Amino acid sequence: MEKEAAARRHEQLKKLLEKYSHEYYVLDAPTVPDAEYDKKLREITEIEEEYPELITSDSPTQRVGAEPLDSFRKVRHEIPMLSLGNAFNEQELRDFDRRVREGAEGEVSYVCELKIDGLAVSLLYEEGVLVRGATRGDGTVGEDITSNLRTIRSIPLRLSHPETIEVRGEAYMPKKSFSALNEEKEEKEEAPFANPRNAAAGSLRQLDPKIAASRNLDIFLYGVGMWEDDLKDTHSARLEYLEELGLKTNPEWRALKDIEEVIDYVKSWVDNRNSLDYEIDGIVIKVDQLDEQETLGFTAKSPRWATAYKFPAEEVVTRMKDIHLTVGRTGVVTPTALLEPVRVAGTTVQRASLHNEDLIKERDIRIGDTVVIKKAGDIIPEVLRVIEEERTGNEEPFTMPKTCPECGSDLVRLEEEVALRCINPNCPAQLREALIHFVSRNAMDIEGLGEKVITQLFREELIHNIADIYKLRKEELLQLDRMAEKSVNNLLTAIEQSKENSMEKLLFGLGVRYVGTKAATTLSNHFGSMQALQKASSEELESIPEIGEKMAESIHSYFQREEVRVLLRELSELGLNMEYKGRRVSAEAATSPFNGKTVVLTGKMEIYSRSEAKKRVEELGAKVTGSVSKNTDLLVAGEDAGSKYTKAEELGVEIWSESQFAEALQNQE
Repeated sequence: MEKEAAARRHEQLKKLLEKYSHEYYVLDAPTVPDAEYDKKLREITEIEEEYPELITSDSPTQRVGAEPLDSFRKVRHEIPMLSLGNAFNEQELRDFDRRVREGAEGEVSYVCELKIDGLAVSLLYEEGVLVRGATRGDGTVGEDITSNLRTIRSIPLRLSHPETIEVRGEAYMPKKSFSALNEEKEEKEEAPFANPRNAAAGSLRQLDPKIAASRNLDIFLYGVGMWEDDLKDTHSARLEYLEELGLKTNPEWRALKDIEEVIDYVKSWVDNRNSLDYEIDGIVIKVDQLDEQETLGFTAKSPRWATAYKFPAEEVVTRMKDIHLTVGRTGVVTPTALLEPVRVAGTTVQRASLHNEDLIKERDIRIGDTVVIKKAGDIIPEVLRVIEEERTGNEEPFTMPKTCPECGSDLVRLEEEVALRCINPNCPAQLREALIHFVSRNAMDIEGLGEKVITQLFREELIHNIADIYKLRKEELLQLDRMAEKSVNNLLTAIEQSKENSMEKLLFGLGVRYVGTKAATTLSNHFGSMQALQKASSEELESIPEIGEKMAESIHSYFQREEVRVLLRELSELGLNMEYKGRRVSAEAATSPFNGKTVVLTGKMEIYSRSEAKKRVEELGAKVTGSVSKNTDLLVAGEDAGSKYTKAEELGVEIWSESQFAEALQNQE
C-alpha cells in the first residue's frame, strides 16, 4: 500500500476502533463481534509497522505500547484537587443543607453521585487529544501516570469534540477483576491485595504499563478542573457534556431538587451498594448551580458546596490478644490493640487504635477481652466496646507504664492533653518516626526510602537526623539487606531529586507541630523562602489567614531553636531548595487594575488563550473564577459570551471586551 493510501486508511481505522471501544467499554453495547475489532486492530498495527511515522498518541496501538519507566515525574495541578468534608448521618446531611442555604444567594438543588472506592486521577486533553494523566497526590502535586491510564479502554484517547479540558474521575478495579487478580497471586504464592482500592492504586503506580494493562481497570469521570470554554451553568449539564465528549460517567448520578430527595437517594444505596460490580463507600452530594458553588467557595481543605456521605461502618467481633505501645515523632505514647485477624469492610484487620489510657479505662478494656471493632470512616480500625458476658476471668487489666517503652525516660501528661508523652528529644523512637515522616509522600516524597529502609538505616547508625539522609553513600547502602546496585542507584537518584522540591514539602517534612500540608503551603506562599519564615514574629504569623494563635506560637518557637537553625543551614549547604516554587503574586500587582479583583473570563478569546489570560491576571493579583455572582468585579467577554454576560448585566458587573482587556495587560508590561 502506498503511503498516501495507508495514511487515509490509518485515519479511518483509528476512528472505527475508537468507536468500537466506546461502544464496548463505555456504552456496554457493542455493534461488532470481538473478532472484527481484533481484525481491524491487526490491520492498523501492520500499517504502523510499515510506516512508523503514522503512529500518533491517539492510536489504539499505543494503549499498551509504552516502555517501562524508571520513575514517575511530578505534575502540579493548575487547579487543586481538594478532598471533601464528610457526613455520617441524616442530621449531618441536614446541617450541610442548612449551611448551603444560609450561604447561597438563591435557590439551590443538588446532584448525587456514587462515591467510587478507587484512585482519584485527572486527564488533560488538548484539542481533544489525551496528553497527560495524573494521580491526585496531595491535591496540589500528583504523579504522571499517562502510560498506565492509556491502558484503560474506557478512557478515550481522542474526544468527540476538539476540547482543551482537564477532567477528573476515579479509576477503579471491578470486583471480578479483583477476584481474578487475587486468585492469580495466591497461585503464585504472593500476598493478595487487601481490597479493590489498593489493587487499583497499586496497578496504576506500576512502572511497567503492561502490568497495568493486564489488570482490567475501569474509570468513571465526575468533574472538570480546567476548561477553556466552560459555558455550562450547572454541574448536571457538565456531566451530560462529559458523556457527549465520549467520557464515561457513572450512570447512577441523579439531579435532585432538595435535601429530602437526597436523603431518600442515600438510603436507597445503603442497602443496595453490594449489588454493584464495583466498590462504593458513600454518596457525594454537590450543589448543582455553578454560580452558587462559586458563592459558597471553599474552606482550607474542601468545598463548602459539596460533602460525602459515608456509609455506616461495618462492626465485627474478635479477641484482643495484647496491647502494644508505640512512640510517635512528637513523643506521644499510643496504645494499640493486637487482635485475632478478622475481615472488616473488605480488609483483614489485626491491629486497632485504643487512642489513650483514659479511653481504655473508660471502656474497661482488658487483654484477652472479646471486643467489637469497626473502621472509623471505613479507614482506621478502632475498638468500640467489650462484650462483657464473654469474659472468662482470665482477662488482664492494662496499666500504662510510667516510663517511655523506647528510651526509659519519664512520661508526662502536658496541660490540657489526655496523651502521655515522652519529652526526651533524643528518644530513638521519636527520631526514627521523624525521619519516616520526612521522607513520606506528602513531605519530601523520596521513593524507595520507606519505613523499613529508614528503620534499617537508623538501626545500623547510618543516619541519626534528616541531614544524614543526604550524606548516604553507595557503598554503605549496598551493605543493607535486599539492596542491590540498581535499587541503590534509584534510591540515591530519588534522594538527589528531592532536593529540588518546593519549600512547602520541606516545611511539612520538618514536622513542626500543628503544621499540616495546607498550612505549609500557605506559609510558603506567604513568605516565599525558609529564611523569611525563620525571621517571622508570632504576631506576623498570626496575621495570616488560617494560621491561629496556637500554630503561630508553635512555628515561632520551633524556628528559634538553635538546633533547628543549624539543621536548616546544613540542609541548605547540602543543596536543598529553600524557596517556594508555586505561583506568587508579582510585584506589579500593587499598581494593577486587577489587584484584589474577582474576574470571570467567558466566550471565545482571540488574542490570549483562556489559560494565558488566567495566568496573567492572577500574577497581577486577581482571583479568576468560573461563574458570575455578586462577588464578581469584572467580566471579560469574548465572542459568544452567553449566559454569563447576561447575568453580569443583571448584577451590574463591569464588563470589558477582549480588546480592552488586552490593552490593560499591555499597559502593565
